[in-house]
Amino acid sequence: MMTDIIADSLTRIRNAAQRKLETTELLHSKMIEAIVSILVDKGYLESYTVEEDGNKKTIKVVLKYDDNGNSVINEIKKISKPGRRIYKGKEEIKRFKNGYGTLIVSTSAGVLPNDEAYKQGRGGEVICSIW
Repeated sequence: MMTDIIADSLTRIRNAAQRKLETTELLHSKMIEAIVSILVDKGYLESYTVEEDGNKKTIKVVLKYDDNGNSVINEIKKISKPGRRIYKGKEEIKRFKNGYGTLIVSTSAGVLPNDEAYKQGRGGEVICSIW
């Protein structure tokens, strides 16, 4: 039984990028779909599709690489864990890696990137960081 589906999904993306795979499959949940959607919008992933096989859903993610064949993702890391939740106010999530990275934050308005959460004046649980 898997306890942390978000950490599993981030690890699958990290491993696929290290192996230079074209695509990878993630287990589906609304939270994972929201995170992947943010990663696509920010340009870390090429695209994603939700595939349904009976009553089981998966998310197929297409990874993105630069002209030299290197992954666009330098580091993707889970911040808030089941044993230790990390919450930050809006001022603390203003910038990450001097604007080159993104924090994904779970707020009362849904899952948002750090710049959008700051614009809306919301803090929340920091799910992961990517740059």
